[in-house]
Amino acid sequence: MSVTVSGTTRTRPDRCPGVLRPWPGDDGALVRIRVPGGRLRAASLMALAAVAEEYGDARVHVTGRANLQLRGLPLSDGVLPERVVTAIEATGLLPSRAHDLARNVLTSPLTGLVGGRADLRQVTAALDALLLSEPALAALPGRFLFTLDDGRGDLADRHRDLGLVALDAETGRLRIGQQWGRVVPLTDAPTALVGYALLFLDRRGAGPAAAWHVDELERPLVHAEPSHAEPSHAELVDASVPLPYGPVADLPSLTHFAVGEDGIDPATAVAWAARTPEVVITPWHGVLV
Repeated sequence: MSVTVSGTTRTRPDRCPGVLRPWPGDDGALVRIRVPGGRLRAASLMALAAVAEEYGDARVHVTGRANLQLRGLPLSDGVLPERVVTAIEATGLLPSRAHDLARNVLTSPLTGLVGGRADLRQVTAALDALLLSEPALAALPGRFLFTLDDGRGDLADRHRDLGLVALDAETGRLRIGQQWGRVVPLTDAPTALVGYALLFLDRRGAGPAAAWHVDELERPLVHAEPSHAEPSHAELVDASVPLPYGPVADLPSLTHFAVGEDGIDPATAVAWAARTPEVVITPWHGVLV
């Protein structure tokens, strides 16, 4: 049976993969590891590459949402063997099995490093902490996406469900689906976004007809009102231009490396870990080192 949700015909629930919900492929299981904001310790990437080498295709792959994937992993009755899950947990990249699918947070990759109107690294960390602390949010669909744009507009074409655009170093305007929300202090934004996420879960329904995204709800999360008016051009930047590969303009000590279909091999991960304590996965299939 198919179900139409806001013009989208569906015959099944969301099956976006995670670690606890692998996707069976011809070459073995594919798992996706959420990396909120794309930022992670280089040592964790090195450890994940070691997991890929021991159990999978010896590569760490990157996604268009700045997450990581492992491929070619073993399957046992449709799930990963416990030893593989434990090995992934040991990298520090799976802090909650229950929230395996729920931590889809895309943040401007260069935020706090160069450019932008605000440093959203703490906002990202606070949002992730709230997601992990709220048991109900483990039920968010695997495709549900938060976008935190630091005002440079690099995520203007990536927004899907909930997020914000920084207006200055202290404030941002919320985004709720394709609608604009109110202006809030950046310190209050994580709590506001989690509140909308809980409301989404309350309204999404159940079964194959359950909404995957905010704009699929029968009742909108916000209604048009003056405080939710679309921002002026002076408030927002509409760039949506991929970050070029190579040395980053205005910060040549930082390099944007392209990651092709072959992914990141263990030797590269080790070299990066020797060079820097932290790397940033970008939504353009790259890594900032």
